[in-house]
Amino acid sequence: MAWALKLPLADEVIESGLVQDFDASLSGIGQELGAGAYSMSDVLALPIFKQEESSLPPDNENKILPFQYVLCAATSPAVKLHDETLTYLNQGQSYEIRMLDNRKLGELPEINGKLVKSIFRVVFHDRRLQYTEHQQLEGWRWNRPGDRILDIDIPMSVGIIDPRANPTQLNTVEFLWDPAKRTSVFIQVHCISTEFTMRKHGGEKGVPFRVQIDTFKENENGEYTEHLHSASCQIKVFKPKGADRKQKTDREKMEKRTPHEKEKYQPSYETTILTECSPWPEITYVNNSPSPGFNSSHSSFSLGEGMVRPRLTIYVCQESLQLREQQQQQQQQQQKREDGDSNGTFFVYHAIYLEELTAVELTEKIAQLFSISPRQISQIYKQGPTGIHVLISDEMIQNFQEEACFILDTMKAETNDSYHIILK
Repeated sequence: MAWALKLPLADEVIESGLVQDFDASLSGIGQELGAGAYSMSDVLALPIFKQEESSLPPDNENKILPFQYVLCAATSPAVKLHDETLTYLNQGQSYEIRMLDNRKLGELPEINGKLVKSIFRVVFHDRRLQYTEHQQLEGWRWNRPGDRILDIDIPMSVGIIDPRANPTQLNTVEFLWDPAKRTSVFIQVHCISTEFTMRKHGGEKGVPFRVQIDTFKENENGEYTEHLHSASCQIKVFKPKGADRKQKTDREKMEKRTPHEKEKYQPSYETTILTECSPWPEITYVNNSPSPGFNSSHSSFSLGEGMVRPRLTIYVCQESLQLREQQQQQQQQQQKREDGDSNGTFFVYHAIYLEELTAVELTEKIAQLFSISPRQISQIYKQGPTGIHVLISDEMIQNFQEEACFILDTMKAETNDSYHIILK
């Protein structure tokens, strides 16, 4: 079943920012062709490759990308002509992504007969959420313990070698593959778009995600750190069968539009071509060991030079308020002794090291301290002037003094088996 797949794409599909889709005639690749080579001449004649020709910038002439990635899921018909395509996926369903070698003859000869590494990510499309991605993903993990955002369906995949998924990076997977051989990876996205929206009313509009693929070759030390190619596409994820219903709804809406209005929208294609993009910012820090491994720490803080010192250290004591008052009284009594003997009980503090300086991270660290799930911590407050309780925010944590000391007190929350934490 091993077969080499070359895809000499026309210049028209290369424009950065363009995400378009193959015709339905491509939908059987890998299932129907058997061992024979596949000719792409039919693909190059599709209307999609003709209609964008005039819009290509001059500097993209004669440019052929080394790889092409094709997601086997239909694009929405309710996308305007010059907007990026949007593809609907069902939660937990396996979707094929074809990894196609698109090199011209003689291009990148150094990878001939060698493996390359691709890293898959599901990330936020909106910049607003990208800035708080770590906090958003950590919150999702607490609500869905034991689940991953992105998985590879290994039994269905073809040609992937040494697939890996880091338990601490729920939205990332990686594997090695040989560009000269047929490679198809089946991915499953387990989060849904509405899990990251503010739940004020029913029928929340889900946020869009991106599927991004970054591909690397080996350097002289056998590390997969030399960037070759990156591409991505925009997706939304729905509960099972929700993507099919949404696709049908969009199609019905388009059918009701006038012919003049329809001209403003893209047709729906059966597959989605990922468009070239910049490498994911953390890419250069993902792997500093031979073969496709992950760093043990979050990649933002493992810059190839060992562990980076935490940005903030605070000390907390788990004693209750009542015990603290009792100890203060004992200490006051002892200080009054003429001999100055001090045999009072002393406080035992625990160090908490913060890197992200977010309320979510602090919640997780305190939960570890109490050996409970972060979900059992409802809110964290700081005791303010006159004993008021001030809700802990990211900005407040960012203004904590280095090595600040706090007494932790707990208060039963309204819901069962959950607590409020008060920093005093």
